[in-house]
Amino acid sequence: MADGQTQALQSTVDRISPELLEQIRHELRAEILQQVRDELARQRAERPRRLALVASKGSLDMAYPPLIMASTAVSLGWEVGIFCTFYGLDIVNRQKLPYLKVSPVGNPAMPAPISQIPVHVPNIVGMLPGMTELATKVMQSWMDRANMLPLKDMIDVTLEGGGHFFACATSMGVMNVKKEDLIDGVEMLGATAFLEFASEADVALFI
Repeated sequence: MADGQTQALQSTVDRISPELLEQIRHELRAEILQQVRDELARQRAERPRRLALVASKGSLDMAYPPLIMASTAVSLGWEVGIFCTFYGLDIVNRQKLPYLKVSPVGNPAMPAPISQIPVHVPNIVGMLPGMTELATKVMQSWMDRANMLPLKDMIDVTLEGGGHFFACATSMGVMNVKKEDLIDGVEMLGATAFLEFASEADVALFI
């Protein structure tokens, strides 16, 4: 642009009142922001919805929630990633998955073992030998009556539906879990890579 044109443009800008100039800037910012929102909405519409789950617990009662969510999401066509970390690694450990247990101690939300007798198991009773095994059998019977799929079947459904199970590479070292201990199809992943995956999730849950 020639110097004369630049000076003319600057002169025009100088004659604009500060209030009008601020209004123009505000409208430009709003228009740019709306364009960014429209572009993000277009990109989301072009890809399936994404669910990012962190599974941090390895007891029987805490293994069901992430697997129910994951298997349901893949059936709806969602992209699913489950990051298993610390005790949650037991969910994808081929040696430990069949033997997950639920403890009756410190679990006030656990229903009474016999529905007709609404008496919860006191913690002091739950500490007796064999009570964890009994509580586990009771919970498994509840799941069977509700026609819930076994945990391994839920994992298979999720994997077959295109879902991903990620074993936290860092906590694998802490929990002494080897790659060969993992169920087939489980991937090793670091926290940084999972955060990148989760950053574009439509739903992110920590369980």
